[in-house]
Amino acid sequence: QTGLYEYKVFGVLDNCPPAVLADVYMDLDYRKQWDQYVKDLYEKECNGETVVYWQVKYPFPMSNRDYVYVRERRDLDVDGRKILVVLAQSTSVPQIPERSDVVRVNQYKQSLAIESDGKKGSRVFMYYFDNPGGQIPSWLINWVAK
Repeated sequence: QTGLYEYKVFGVLDNCPPAVLADVYMDLDYRKQWDQYVKDLYEKECNGETVVYWQVKYPFPMSNRDYVYVRERRDLDVDGRKILVVLAQSTSVPQIPERSDVVRVNQYKQSLAIESDGKKGSRVFMYYFDNPGGQIPSWLINWVAK
Protein backbone atom coordinates (compact mmCIF):
# COMPACT_ATOMS: atom_id res chain seq x y z
CA GLN A 1 0.00 0.00 0.00
CA THR A 2 3.04 2.31 0.22
CA GLY A 3 4.07 1.79 -3.41
CA LEU A 4 7.54 0.74 -2.21
CA TYR A 5 9.29 -2.53 -2.92
CA GLU A 6 9.37 -5.40 -0.48
CA TYR A 7 12.39 -7.66 -0.89
CA LYS A 8 12.54 -11.44 -0.73
CA VAL A 9 16.00 -12.89 -1.18
CA PHE A 10 17.23 -16.48 -1.23
CA GLY A 11 20.90 -17.33 -1.43
CA VAL A 12 23.70 -19.65 -0.41
CA LEU A 13 26.89 -18.71 1.43
CA ASP A 14 29.24 -21.58 0.64
CA ASN A 15 31.77 -21.33 3.46
CA CYS A 16 29.81 -19.75 6.31
CA PRO A 17 28.13 -22.10 8.82
CA PRO A 18 24.65 -21.04 10.01
CA ALA A 19 25.69 -20.36 13.63
CA VAL A 20 28.54 -18.07 12.52
CA LEU A 21 26.27 -16.22 10.10
CA ALA A 22 23.58 -15.68 12.76
CA ASP A 23 26.17 -14.55 15.33
CA VAL A 24 27.67 -12.01 12.90
CA TYR A 25 24.20 -10.78 11.95
CA MET A 26 23.32 -10.16 15.61
CA ASP A 27 26.67 -8.55 16.54
CA LEU A 28 26.08 -4.78 16.52
CA ASP A 29 29.64 -3.92 17.58
CA TYR A 30 31.04 -5.85 14.64
CA ARG A 31 28.61 -4.13 12.26
CA LYS A 32 30.06 -0.78 13.31
CA GLN A 33 33.44 -1.99 12.01
CA TRP A 34 32.39 -3.01 8.50
CA ASP A 35 29.31 -0.88 7.71
CA GLN A 36 30.47 2.60 6.64
CA TYR A 37 26.90 3.91 6.76
CA VAL A 38 26.43 3.37 10.51
CA LYS A 39 26.33 6.72 12.30
CA ASP A 40 25.12 5.31 15.62
CA LEU A 41 24.08 1.82 16.72
CA TYR A 42 23.31 0.48 20.17
CA GLU A 43 20.94 -1.59 22.29
CA LYS A 44 18.92 -0.16 25.17
CA GLU A 45 16.64 -1.79 27.73
CA CYS A 46 13.18 -0.20 27.47
CA ASN A 47 10.11 -1.43 29.33
CA GLY A 48 11.62 -4.88 29.88
CA GLU A 49 12.73 -5.52 26.31
CA THR A 50 15.91 -4.87 24.37
CA VAL A 51 15.44 -2.16 21.74
CA VAL A 52 17.95 -1.37 18.99
CA TYR A 53 18.69 2.20 17.89
CA TRP A 54 20.38 2.48 14.47
CA GLN A 55 21.17 5.74 12.67
CA VAL A 56 22.15 5.43 9.01
CA LYS A 57 24.14 8.04 7.08
CA TYR A 58 22.34 9.24 3.95
CA PRO A 59 24.03 11.25 1.19
CA PHE A 60 23.64 15.02 0.95
CA PRO A 61 21.12 16.65 0.55
CA MET A 62 19.01 14.01 2.32
CA SER A 63 18.74 13.71 6.10
CA ASN A 64 20.07 10.67 7.92
CA ARG A 65 17.50 8.01 8.84
CA ASP A 66 17.14 6.25 12.15
CA TYR A 67 15.45 3.04 13.19
CA VAL A 68 14.13 1.97 16.56
CA TYR A 69 13.29 -1.72 16.55
CA VAL A 70 13.04 -4.92 18.50
CA ARG A 71 14.58 -8.14 17.28
CA GLU A 72 14.59 -11.73 18.36
CA ARG A 73 16.65 -14.77 17.45
CA ARG A 74 15.29 -18.28 17.77
CA ASP A 75 17.00 -21.59 17.04
CA LEU A 76 14.31 -23.99 15.82
CA ASP A 77 14.17 -27.70 15.08
CA VAL A 78 11.75 -28.35 12.23
CA ASP A 79 11.49 -32.04 11.36
CA GLY A 80 15.15 -32.54 12.27
CA ARG A 81 16.32 -29.46 10.39
CA LYS A 82 18.01 -26.79 12.52
CA ILE A 83 16.76 -23.39 11.36
CA LEU A 84 18.00 -20.13 12.86
CA VAL A 85 15.40 -17.37 12.66
CA VAL A 86 15.85 -13.65 13.31
CA LEU A 87 12.82 -11.36 13.33
CA ALA A 88 13.00 -7.57 13.55
CA GLN A 89 10.27 -4.93 13.51
CA SER A 90 10.09 -1.21 14.16
CA THR A 91 8.74 -0.03 17.48
CA SER A 92 8.30 3.22 19.36
CA VAL A 93 9.51 3.86 22.90
CA PRO A 94 9.55 7.15 24.82
CA GLN A 95 13.13 6.47 25.95
CA ILE A 96 14.35 7.01 22.36
CA PRO A 97 12.48 10.08 21.04
CA GLU A 98 12.64 11.31 17.46
CA ARG A 99 15.31 13.88 16.64
CA SER A 100 14.67 16.99 14.56
CA ASP A 101 17.77 16.47 12.38
CA VAL A 102 17.06 12.81 11.50
CA VAL A 103 14.06 11.17 9.77
CA ARG A 104 12.62 8.28 11.80
CA VAL A 105 11.84 5.12 9.82
CA ASN A 106 8.58 4.01 11.40
CA GLN A 107 7.84 1.17 8.97
CA TYR A 108 10.56 -1.49 9.11
CA LYS A 109 10.28 -5.26 9.11
CA GLN A 110 12.84 -7.97 8.47
CA SER A 111 12.73 -11.76 8.70
CA LEU A 112 15.76 -13.99 8.26
CA ALA A 113 15.89 -17.81 8.16
CA ILE A 114 19.24 -19.63 8.00
CA GLU A 115 19.92 -23.35 7.69
CA SER A 116 22.83 -25.57 6.72
CA ASP A 117 23.38 -26.25 3.05
CA GLY A 118 24.39 -29.79 4.03
CA LYS A 119 28.07 -28.99 3.62
CA LYS A 120 30.06 -26.15 5.22
CA GLY A 121 27.75 -23.32 4.26
CA SER A 122 24.32 -21.80 4.78
CA ARG A 123 21.10 -21.39 2.86
CA VAL A 124 19.51 -18.04 3.65
CA PHE A 125 16.06 -16.57 3.10
CA MET A 126 15.41 -12.91 3.89
CA TYR A 127 12.31 -10.74 3.72
CA TYR A 128 12.89 -6.99 4.07
CA PHE A 129 10.77 -3.85 3.97
CA ASP A 130 11.27 -0.30 5.11
CA ASN A 131 9.76 3.03 4.25
CA PRO A 132 12.54 5.64 4.55
CA GLY A 133 9.99 8.43 4.92
CA GLY A 134 10.75 12.07 4.32
CA GLN A 135 9.97 13.82 1.07
CA ILE A 136 11.43 11.20 -1.29
CA PRO A 137 8.93 10.04 -3.94
CA SER A 138 8.35 6.26 -3.95
CA TRP A 139 9.30 6.00 -7.65
CA LEU A 140 12.73 7.47 -6.84
CA ILE A 141 13.28 5.12 -3.88
CA ASN A 142 12.37 2.12 -6.05
CA TRP A 143 14.62 3.33 -8.89
CA VAL A 144 17.60 3.73 -6.55
CA ALA A 145 16.91 0.32 -4.99
CA LYS A 146 17.19 -1.35 -8.40
